[in-house]
Amino acid sequence: MLTMPEINSIKCLRNDKSLSMNEIADIHKINWRTAKKYADGEQIPKEKNEKKKGMMYEEEWGDIVSDWLLEDQKLRKKLRRTNKTLFKGLREMGFPVPTERYVIS
Repeated sequence: MLTMPEINSIKCLRNDKSLSMNEIADIHKINWRTAKKYADGEQIPKEKNEKKKGMMYEEEWGDIVSDWLLEDQKLRKKLRRTNKTLFKGLREMGFPVPTERYVIS
């Protein structure tokens, strides 16, 4: 599958510069049928969103952790949350944890 910039380039070459399918195929090093499919069609590839599975995502805890990790990407490495601090934060918010198995001091 081609990337969006390649598809946009194919459409531009076809519509604006009036190149033939063979010329477009040679430029992008693809089959002429693929060039025709993207140049003539209104077919735009859809993004695949995989649904995350597991207890964390069924009970919305996974979304919280994902948000925290996105926030931490903007911080310097030394200031980011560790697994331990993520776990403590979840536990403070009411995350169900069997106490005998996980002991965090």
